[in-house]
Formats: sequence, C-alpha cells, structure tokens
Amino acid sequence: MNSYRAHLEQSLEDPEFRAEWAAQETQREVMASIVEARIAQGLSQKELADRCGMKAANLCRLENGNGNPSISTLAKIAHGLGKKLQITFV
Repeated sequence: MNSYRAHLEQSLEDPEFRAEWAAQETQREVMASIVEARIAQGLSQKELADRCGMKAANLCRLENGNGNPSISTLAKIAHGLGKKLQITFV
C-alpha cells in the first residue's frame, strides 16, 4: 500500500477528519471528472486552460482541490472540453 493511502486510512480513523473528508466528496468527484475528461482528450492543463480562457495555474489549483469554482467557471471548463455542464440532485 502506498504511503498516501496508508496516511489517508490512518487519518480517517479520526472522526473530525472523516466528517470533513465526507463533506468534501462532491468537490473531489468534480475535480476528478475534470482531470479524467482532460486526460481522455489528451490535453495538458495549459491547453485546456487556453480553451477556457483561464490561466493554467488556476486550472491546476482547481484540479488539485485547492479552489472552489463557480458554476460559471465549471461551465467554461465543460465548454473547453466540448461538453455541457449538467448538475443533478440525486
């Protein structure tokens, strides 16, 4: 098991950490979707950022989970990927 996974599993034993981790699940899913779609299209962060009219550093921050993108920003990223942003409540 890699050190990240081991550290995460150990950290998840702490109830406060586990609650915060769970609260951020949607953000992680959105960021993972962006990364997966970008990679599937063979795009670098810079290429996608250029398509979206944003700085590569800002896209990098979002992909790393260090930002809270607006719906407008997510729509720009979707458009840059040739996709449509769809938000659903399940």
